[in-house]
Amino acid sequence: MRSASPAPRVFRILLAVVIASAAWEVARANRRFPHLGRLRELHRRESSPAAEQEAAARGLLERLLPSHSASFEFRVISKEHCGGKACFVINNHPLFQGEGTPEILILGVSGVEISAGLHWYLKHYCAAHISWYKTGGAQLSSIPFPGSLPHVPTGGVLIQRPVDWSYYQNAVTSSYSFAWWDWDRWEKEIDWMALQGINLPLAFTGQEAIWQKVFQMYNISKSDLDDFFGGPAFLAWSRMANMHGWGGPLPQTWLDDQLALQKKILSRMYAFGMFPVLPAFSGNIPAALKSKFPSAKVTHLGNWFTVDSNPRWCCTYLLDASDPLFVEIGKLFIEEQIKEYGRTSHIYNCDTFDENTPPLSDPNYISSLGAATFRGMQSGDDNAVWLMQGWLFTYDPFWEPPQMKALLHSVPVGRMIVLDLCMLHNFAADFEMYGVLDAVASGPIDARLSDNSTMVGVGMSMEGIEQNPIVYDLMSEMAFHRREVDLKVWVDAYPTRRYGKSVRGLQDAWRILYQTLYNCTDGKNDKNRDVIVAFPDVEPFVIQTTGLYTSTRIESSVMSSKNIIVKDASSDAYDQPHLWYDTSVVVRALGLFLQYGNEVSDSNTFRYDLVDLTRQVLAKYANQVFLKIIESYKSNNMKQVATLCQHFLDLVNDLDTLLASHEGFLLGPWLENAKGLARNRAQEAQYEWNARTQITMWFDNTETRASLLRDYANKYWSGLLRDYYGPRAAIYFKHLLLSMEKNEQFALEEWRREWISLTNSWQSDRKVYATTPTGDALNISRSLYMKYLRSPDPLEQVTGPSGKSATS
Repeated sequence: MRSASPAPRVFRILLAVVIASAAWEVARANRRFPHLGRLRELHRRESSPAAEQEAAARGLLERLLPSHSASFEFRVISKEHCGGKACFVINNHPLFQGEGTPEILILGVSGVEISAGLHWYLKHYCAAHISWYKTGGAQLSSIPFPGSLPHVPTGGVLIQRPVDWSYYQNAVTSSYSFAWWDWDRWEKEIDWMALQGINLPLAFTGQEAIWQKVFQMYNISKSDLDDFFGGPAFLAWSRMANMHGWGGPLPQTWLDDQLALQKKILSRMYAFGMFPVLPAFSGNIPAALKSKFPSAKVTHLGNWFTVDSNPRWCCTYLLDASDPLFVEIGKLFIEEQIKEYGRTSHIYNCDTFDENTPPLSDPNYISSLGAATFRGMQSGDDNAVWLMQGWLFTYDPFWEPPQMKALLHSVPVGRMIVLDLCMLHNFAADFEMYGVLDAVASGPIDARLSDNSTMVGVGMSMEGIEQNPIVYDLMSEMAFHRREVDLKVWVDAYPTRRYGKSVRGLQDAWRILYQTLYNCTDGKNDKNRDVIVAFPDVEPFVIQTTGLYTSTRIESSVMSSKNIIVKDASSDAYDQPHLWYDTSVVVRALGLFLQYGNEVSDSNTFRYDLVDLTRQVLAKYANQVFLKIIESYKSNNMKQVATLCQHFLDLVNDLDTLLASHEGFLLGPWLENAKGLARNRAQEAQYEWNARTQITMWFDNTETRASLLRDYANKYWSGLLRDYYGPRAAIYFKHLLLSMEKNEQFALEEWRREWISLTNSWQSDRKVYATTPTGDALNISRSLYMKYLRSPDPLEQVTGPSGKSATS
């Protein structure tokens, strides 16, 4: 390995300013957690050569901004130049001689730091913006031409990480978002990670092939594993012992292709200087192991969300921690990964009893489980560190202080990292404009500076990506801030960066969105349960209709909570949509988007935000329409019910047309990407069924009993609204009107039978959906605003002022 390039004299002077305090912080952390100090040293010694990391950053630049590939020079420096901490330094290049020569020199302790430095420069000096492709992609139009890039202050800009690691992903993101990715999509994601400064990503792809190799050592065949692995869209939950076999079996080509893909992913992550987190053994075993080792201590876990405890899918097997096989299998799995991949970052994820309750609450049992889990890792890698999601402690009341302490104290201090999941921002990759920007801007700072803080990193653990770009733009930046961000200034600058132009009206709109959609202070994590995408499966008289929706009067200009009535959810039999803001104020923000949209209509980032905001507003309006339907049903106003039902269905179809205007809201790519990984027609059908099922029924059902996880991964995707959500609502409304016509009870059982039949048919259907957008987002949004929102009371437009149905 060649030594890192020495820092020029000007940077040495700059870096000396922070050397003393940074070195003291590092020394204190190493004394408190000595193994983490050793891990840092291992990472330094085993990291990719400086030249390889510089090349990775150059490759990223050429993919992101090829026109400026000669405008930047990158160099890796050692941590000693940063006081033992990770940092990047941006300076004007001392040898700049005009266009075609380097203008900006970026130094960093790794390829990730260099890439984050590049992003920092483009963001804060060129007013550029980088988000996921589906959320509008990169806004780079504001970057000046080569030869005229903005200078940074004399002496340079030094940005140092307050804590070592920037973590990324949830254990289920691999299925909700990454299930159908090929290398081209993974390459884009790893570039995005590097630009955001992420250096601790989960790397779960391809692990089934490793398990196959391990279990072959116990004479367990591929056919024995067919009932163990889930299908491609459900692997996350078979890995966590929640279920088995659902959506499978996995073809051998899938196992082989995913292993090859994982090797590419890891190679690129290591090239950037990332520390990919590999999986470890939690005790989850195939049924065949129990039959081949009848004396082994094996526990049969309970039901996880099947309709009727169907053993074909539920009730997985857990090898007891006290059994000698436990550590042995754990050791073999770690060793096989290192052998297959050629290296490791020594950090392993293992989530014991994730949404499964342990068979015993005895703290001694819990402690032995934790100790055995860690021994399995350590036996395969003496320097192993266990990384665990803290979700189980929140999810299951089983985990009281004695049980928590038993698990956490079963591992030597400094050998376990617990993710607190404070940034569990999105569930199941559903759609909702939601966030708490104030908490994002202050939370990491408060946690780091709190008494007896054991914080070693920041991170994002969303269940699904490609949503709410403002939240992730801010959160990734927090990995480099030592002080709380001035959000007023930050939010005012956000639309200029995102759209490439300063537009006062759009700044005003984003101030409103910051105070409403992105100011959720009711303490609830959001899970989208809008009626369109999560239709209530209840008899109509069960649904309460008083005080559940707010005014949408567009003349309101300030946030007001007086219209919002908080209701005890336990008094209702269906999941009510979460509403934490005055909808009328958000409608006003949409009006500003439409008023000033012509100025940035060529911006893909603007078009994404416009479609998303219009979708958000109309989805909440649809909730009100539905409640008005139920209210009219209860008052036996059949004409009004019929009018409102048609209004609701028209709205669903109009929303589908809106969503079709941007690539971020299309069903087609999800299905086509699934089929694209298949090797033959049978696999195409299987993979497409997996993709369709995850976003609708999710899990098993009977003819009249829907899955307990129905609509959990709901999506506002064009094609899905028109062909599934709309027809489903139409079935419910048909039975609603029949009930009134015949003066009979609502036929709940018959509604369920027809809806489930519709779902099963749609899941098995092979209709092809568009993969490219159609229509002009701005014009469509304007027309829908005029159709549904221009009136001070939109519902009165439909029903008439006295509650009588308005004529169309």
